[in-house]
Amino acid sequence: MIWRKIWQLKIAPDSNYITRVLLYSFPSALVFALLVSLSLLTPYWALLSYVWVVIFNMIILLPSCFELQLVKNYIRRLAKGEAGQHKINLSDNEASQIAEAVNSMHKFWAYRIDELEAQTMSDAAVLDTLPDPVMMIDHVGDIIGANLAARNLLGENLTKSNVEKVFEYHPFINALNRILNKETEAENLFFYLHNNLEQKMYAHIKSLPWFSKGRAVAVIALYDLSKSLSVEKMQSDFVANASHELRTPLSVISGFIETLQTTAKDDENARADFLKIMADQAEYMSSLIENLLSLSRIEMQLHERPSVPTDVERIMSEAIEALEVKAKERQVKIKLKVLKNLPQIPADAAQIRQVFQNLLENALKYGISPGTINVQIGLAESIPPSKTFSVAQGKALVVSVNNKGPRIKPEDLSRLTERFYRIQEHKDLNIKGTGLGLSIAKQVIRRHQGNLTVSSTNSNGTTFTVYLPIQLS
Repeated sequence: MIWRKIWQLKIAPDSNYITRVLLYSFPSALVFALLVSLSLLTPYWALLSYVWVVIFNMIILLPSCFELQLVKNYIRRLAKGEAGQHKINLSDNEASQIAEAVNSMHKFWAYRIDELEAQTMSDAAVLDTLPDPVMMIDHVGDIIGANLAARNLLGENLTKSNVEKVFEYHPFINALNRILNKETEAENLFFYLHNNLEQKMYAHIKSLPWFSKGRAVAVIALYDLSKSLSVEKMQSDFVANASHELRTPLSVISGFIETLQTTAKDDENARADFLKIMADQAEYMSSLIENLLSLSRIEMQLHERPSVPTDVERIMSEAIEALEVKAKERQVKIKLKVLKNLPQIPADAAQIRQVFQNLLENALKYGISPGTINVQIGLAESIPPSKTFSVAQGKALVVSVNNKGPRIKPEDLSRLTERFYRIQEHKDLNIKGTGLGLSIAKQVIRRHQGNLTVSSTNSNGTTFTVYLPIQLS
């Protein structure tokens, strides 16, 4: 078998085959030359004998050179990553042992490489599950690794950039340079991402310990403080607004209590009137507190997208049914018109019911009596954009509530969803309200990535239109 391969063999130029044959034949040449010089052998027979020695050495060395060449080529293929694609059969025992040793070494390192790749992928997966951005930096400030949160925040090509191009904030760059220059081991600072005053970040920059291996020398961890600051602001506003709005009814109740304890102590008629006013103020405070708590809960859930399929027509029908008694008292008819085969949408049913109920109560409260409230539910190709928050893309359910009340002035329309804002005419008419209903509706719709629009004319009254996306982004 081996000889068949030898006859087909093409000796590589770098095999040194000829050099080896001549080297092995050189001692014989010296012997023949000595014999010729001593006249023990003629030059003709000496030359002929040397030729036979060379031929003999060529035959003897050819299999060894061939198998060494096979081993060398096999090792080269392993180095190129072509392992397992070729197999060699060697007859020489030492060459076979060399090949087996190379195979064993290759299998060992292939196993170790697979282990390292698996560990690397596992580590990358763990980093990608972290909610906060994390980046690895080399000694020149290049970003050589970033988890999913960092790539989502700063771009998919983040690992091909230098820190100076990503963070255009000099104190941040200076802090990183102090780490890279080994002037300090850790730096902490606050900054606004891309000079956006609504996105305040906290950065922790830490150098890696001396025994760490690889290109990375430092790690940057970012924490978005916008949500926590927003929550703090909401809590602060909540306390301030609640204190302001509760002060008036509490003052009224305290004043009447003092009057009943002193000058009107024995006045039965005054006592009855004062108690009725106090009961109204207590009811107002109770409604105000309930609405404030509801608004606070909704704002805390702003970034939690609802996912339960919800039938909007059913919710609106339930809201209308709950207000039938009030509608009869006001001599108002509520007419519902619904497009057929409407799809269900991902929504928080309780919050959507609260929105519809607030809109219907406002229509009853501020509309003409006797009169009609027209409610329509249909489809829209898209949601009109909002100036203050982002809306979902694609089709949406459209719910409109129209009453034939007096026209609302443009300057009032733009402020209807502000907390505690009430139109002066309504205050003058002593119409009860907390000024939180539309603010609650706006926050619920914002959570659902929808929108709320308002239009008001002399001929058609006021129409509130709610857009709720069929699919949330």
